[in-house]
Amino acid sequence: MKLRLTETGQKIIQRKIKLESILLKKLSIQISLSGLSFCILNGADRKVVYLKRFDFKTKLTPEAVLEHLKNAIAEESSLNETFDSVLVLFQNELSNLVPEKFFNEAHSADYLKFSSKIIKTDFISHDTIAANKSVNVFVPYVNINNYIFEIYGAFEYKHAATILIEHALKNEVDVEEDHMYLNIAPFHYEMVVLKQGQLQLYNSFEYTTSEDFIYYILFAVEQLKLNPENLKVKLSGTIEKDDPLYKLLYTYIRFVAFEHPSEKFTFDQLDLQVSKHQHTLILNSFNPCE
Repeated sequence: MKLRLTETGQKIIQRKIKLESILLKKLSIQISLSGLSFCILNGADRKVVYLKRFDFKTKLTPEAVLEHLKNAIAEESSLNETFDSVLVLFQNELSNLVPEKFFNEAHSADYLKFSSKIIKTDFISHDTIAANKSVNVFVPYVNINNYIFEIYGAFEYKHAATILIEHALKNEVDVEEDHMYLNIAPFHYEMVVLKQGQLQLYNSFEYTTSEDFIYYILFAVEQLKLNPENLKVKLSGTIEKDDPLYKLLYTYIRFVAFEHPSEKFTFDQLDLQVSKHQHTLILNSFNPCE
C-alpha cells in the first residue's frame, strides 16, 4: 500500500532536510596578525564546502585584524549562514606550554610573562593537550571574541598551536625517527620537534628574511642535537616547492615533505586538492567524530 504525502507534509519534510543540512555545517576561523583563514565543513559527508585564506601585506594589530574580519564576513555570503558549531583558532606567539601537574589557573599570567609581552588587562585562557598531559596557556584577542559572539552566538576557541601539537603527537606514536613540523605563515612560523614520539620543543618565530627563516631551524637542530641527514621535516602553511624558502631549507635538510590533514576530506573545488597542505592546520581543527 502506497501512502501519498499531502503538500503540507512534503513541505515539512523538505524543511526538515534543509534544516538538518544547515545544522551539519561547521565553521572554523583561523586568526593571526598576518592573515585570516575560513573553512566550512559539511559534517554529513566530510565535504569541505568553503575554504579561503586572506593574507595581509604586513603584520597588523588586533584592532586592524578585526576590521579585516568584519569585511570578510560582510562580503562572503557563505560566512553568513547558520552553523552547528563555530571554532576560532588564535595563531599568535602569546602562548606557552606547562606540564599539567604543575598548572594552576590562578597563576596563568606567570607562565607567559617571561616569554611573551602581556599586560595586566590581558585575558588569559588555556587548552589541555591530553596526548602529553600538558596545558597550552595563551592570550586570545578579546575584541575578536566579542565580535564573533555577536555574529554567531556561542562558540569555542583554541590556540592554533594546540591543533599543531596534537596532530604531531598523534602522527608520531611509536615512531623512532626525529621529526620537525613547520607551519609557515607570512612573517612567522610555528615549530614542533619530536624525538621518538616525545615532544621536545614548541615555539613560534618571526622572520623577515630567508636568513631569519633558516637560522631558527638550524639553531634548533644544533641545540637539540638533531641529525640533518635523517631528520624528517614536515611542512604546512604558505609554502610551495618552488618557494625560495623551501629550496633554502632543502639545502640543509635531506628529508623535507608536505604535511596533509589527518582526516580525509572531499572538496567542492578540485583545485584545493593541489594545495591542501596550505590549509592543514585549519582542516585538522575538525574532530574525526564531527
